[in-house]
Amino acid sequence: MSIFLRTVTVEEAIRAAKGIAPHPGREEVPLEEAAGRVLAEAVSADVDIPAFDRSVVDGYALRASDTIGAGESIPSLLTLLGTVRMGQAPDLVMRAGECAYIPTGGALPPGADAVVMIEHTEIIDDQVLVKRPVAPGENLIMRGEDFARGIPVLCVGRRLTPPDIGVLAAAGCHTVPVFTCPSIGVISTGNELIPVREIPTGSQIRDSNSAMIGAYLRHAGCTATLYGVIPDERRTLQDALEKALSRNDAVVLSGGSSKDDRDLCADIVGQLGEVLVHGVAIAPGKPTIIGRCEGKPVLGLPGHPASALVVLDRIGRPLLAAMTGEKARTVCTRHAKLAQNIPSVRGREDYIRVRLDGGMAFPLFGKSGLLNTLVQSDGLVCIPAGREGLEAGETIEVIMW
Repeated sequence: MSIFLRTVTVEEAIRAAKGIAPHPGREEVPLEEAAGRVLAEAVSADVDIPAFDRSVVDGYALRASDTIGAGESIPSLLTLLGTVRMGQAPDLVMRAGECAYIPTGGALPPGADAVVMIEHTEIIDDQVLVKRPVAPGENLIMRGEDFARGIPVLCVGRRLTPPDIGVLAAAGCHTVPVFTCPSIGVISTGNELIPVREIPTGSQIRDSNSAMIGAYLRHAGCTATLYGVIPDERRTLQDALEKALSRNDAVVLSGGSSKDDRDLCADIVGQLGEVLVHGVAIAPGKPTIIGRCEGKPVLGLPGHPASALVVLDRIGRPLLAAMTGEKARTVCTRHAKLAQNIPSVRGREDYIRVRLDGGMAFPLFGKSGLLNTLVQSDGLVCIPAGREGLEAGETIEVIMW
């Protein structure tokens, strides 16, 4: 093929992947099933939150002007009218020189404009001694201060967290408009691969990529269907890809992407559709494939698990975000000082696994096929394409797994 392993930059690969992402559908789900889903439209509160001026402490509702000059030696003396009941509209009206007991979350009675904490008071019969002044609005959340009626509380493209579910409940959203979860087919290729449950013999190895990729896809909000191990045979591999395409919104292949006579993925993708990218200036992961078949994205990952995970996270993540409708997901990073030099080659992005310990980042250099560096590492450090390495003592940003 004319484009076989003609490398593009990582940014170009990401643009190519995002450019072929199908738009997600929309559906309504019950509030209790919405966690982890992506919001398909902005949601506004149907009432002011809170719907009344609310106390944030246990204390006494009063007029702030009645506490001017109050102190331990000369407290303000107020008449106790009664108690504000939770869940009920106050039936008391505060006038000068009066107060009412109010619990945390209670509605402020008319006439009052502040709450003094119970710790700063003393009660004697039906009199309350206030031993410190309060300002208007003190210890209160005012009506609509949290969220005002008609103003969006959550915006489109947000992946919903447990706190978000609480906000939606407060806003009266008992069903939630979300984007549909894209379905992704996962195919591992290679004559050396066997299913996980089997015992390897000779030069066989277990298929670890299918499970790893499936877990990553589910974590990203997709559904994943694993099609198992497919040998490097053109007809068998093509049939598997066609089957996966017919049943899913996209397909992820692992293996069969490097420059070898027996690696057929790029050729088959080109036959069924088009290959947009075959070769990315990234290490590990240079022989990455980005294609489109039947209008659906096909992402071809290297066969080595570490390489596959780096490419899936760096290039696959933006594709999956576009397919799920997610606007932006914060990448968890930490800053650390580099413990030793890391060499690199100018013109490609290098991703090196590192272990964090005491504010230091220790590179884990290992051969590309090793799995132990994945579990021993805490994340990755990126060496930009324009640099020839990083020096010991530099403060670096570690992309956490």
